[in-house]
Amino acid sequence: MERKLLRAALLLFMVCQLSASIAQPNRWQQRIKYNISVQMNVETNRFTGHEKIDYWNNSPDTLTRVFFHLYWNAFQPNSSMDVRSRELGKTILTEPKKDFDGRDWDQRVKDRISKLKPDEIGYQKVTAIKVNGVVQTTKEHETILEVNLNKPILPGSKTEMELSFEAQVPLQVRRSGRDNKEGIRYSMSQWYPKMVEYDYQGWNPNPYIAREFYGVWGDYDVRITIDKNYFVAAGGDLLNANEIGRGYEASGVRPVAATGSMVTWNWQANNVHDFVWAADPQYKMITRKPVNGPLIRVVYKAVDSLEDRWQKMADTAALAYPIMGKTFGAYPYKTYTFIQGGDGGMEYPMATLIKSASVGTALHEWMHSWYQMMMGTNESLYPWMDEGFTDYSSMRVLSTLRNKEGFWYEAAYKSYFNLAKSGYEEPASTHADHYNTNYAYAAAAYSKGAVFLSQLGYIVGDSVRDKILLAYYKEWHFKHPNPNDFMRVAEQVSGIELNWYKEYWIYTTKTIDYAVGDINIVDGKTQVTLHRLGKMPMPVDVLITYKDGTQEAHTIPLDLMLGSKLPESRMPVITDTEWRWTHPEYALTIKGSIQNLKSIEIDPSQRMADVNRNNNKLVIPD
Repeated sequence: MERKLLRAALLLFMVCQLSASIAQPNRWQQRIKYNISVQMNVETNRFTGHEKIDYWNNSPDTLTRVFFHLYWNAFQPNSSMDVRSRELGKTILTEPKKDFDGRDWDQRVKDRISKLKPDEIGYQKVTAIKVNGVVQTTKEHETILEVNLNKPILPGSKTEMELSFEAQVPLQVRRSGRDNKEGIRYSMSQWYPKMVEYDYQGWNPNPYIAREFYGVWGDYDVRITIDKNYFVAAGGDLLNANEIGRGYEASGVRPVAATGSMVTWNWQANNVHDFVWAADPQYKMITRKPVNGPLIRVVYKAVDSLEDRWQKMADTAALAYPIMGKTFGAYPYKTYTFIQGGDGGMEYPMATLIKSASVGTALHEWMHSWYQMMMGTNESLYPWMDEGFTDYSSMRVLSTLRNKEGFWYEAAYKSYFNLAKSGYEEPASTHADHYNTNYAYAAAAYSKGAVFLSQLGYIVGDSVRDKILLAYYKEWHFKHPNPNDFMRVAEQVSGIELNWYKEYWIYTTKTIDYAVGDINIVDGKTQVTLHRLGKMPMPVDVLITYKDGTQEAHTIPLDLMLGSKLPESRMPVITDTEWRWTHPEYALTIKGSIQNLKSIEIDPSQRMADVNRNNNKLVIPD
């Protein structure tokens, strides 16, 4: 009997070990292939287009309808985006102030949409749609087109669709549009009827209110016919580069000048979930090629006084890539293009629209290639997984380039502390479009999301956190991961239970506050009382400094972790008994005597987001 039990226990152990070593199972995903042709009229700022779509329903579900995004319908007076922006603009923020009058505007939108004239609005109209050759019935919900299928799409089947559409390019307000402040003629993002993503949670027909995007992985073949005087840049590879020229052609090739007034640019992008392009008669392009990296293109409006800045930005991007690839995983595409356009910085697959030659913005937008373009997270539901991870990683790259490790931490933590104390904070799990204020959204998605990763390093150790990021990239790129997927990777790599961390940090607004309390002699030993004043429990690092200059480092695991991080420094670290989350006090026994104590400090690395650091350190007077 004992031998049988031993064999059973051994078999169970082997199964558990095997399960732990196997990557997450592949989650089914829909797949799409776009073949899009558009004819642009640069005089009227309108174009007509045609889409041929192959759509693979890899889900186990029968689809009785499908949806398309018609983003540009948002750029019309009284649209949902217009009204939402004006309503939020009525909110007065007292702490901190957003602008000179403290109003909670989306600064780029404000009330501009309400003032658009008929020739300045945007629109997208699907004039005809066929599914497997049969005309379908549609219903427009402003920025969402509902297609009620006359014949359901069965699981595991491929469906062919054809759409004819027409559009007017809006005056540039938010991301997309024409004639932005820098004079770029066309910033063409969200410009085509785009299939809504269907995933394990069902359809995701998010109306275009302001913020985030989510799309189906697929391949794009895009033909853009436009005035021959326009230079086109895009997130993809130019298939007819040797015909177009403009610096895209292969070395030694002499393109033949176009004979007509129009030129067709044929672009291709594979395994992406969106496609962006831009066009201007005065565009200029420079390139860089980092070692073992993609060809970097920088396309910008030729202005002599700004030339040096664009050159410097291109140089910095080339220097940054080896850091990015080593720390966060290799960039998988052949090219990446920085395109001047839009209203600030906005990321897309293989390209970004960037307002000016800002190095910080450029690196932030490129790092989106990891946490949005390769991961494809549903950033409407989980904006902190995109903006927060991107903010953390891009500023980490920038700090490495500047040889100022950690210089950015103060800004990210300060922004979170302001949010936590402002009275406006909402859980970071809030849908991106449904925050009560623009301020709460931005601080939660960017700053609290960035602190999430920094603080994860505090919990499991920075080196382990870095291994988690690489394992996350390896396991989940091109798979639409959600928060649980990331946490499972973090737990597998660290060997520590971490679900409590996600639940507290993302799903609540509870804060961290620990304090040093009294010092007493108990059973002949020096004992320090530590207090948990905040509602969020954490593991706690404590540094004891003695008057003779010696130091003693402690780490107190949280009981919910069921484990502890490994020592992070050369200094010996004492791992104490776990602090139970139910207990507001903890008695820490130290080696030295009270008489020799100089100071006691909680969280000396200041990676824990303690909202009141004034009570973290006790200095004993001489």
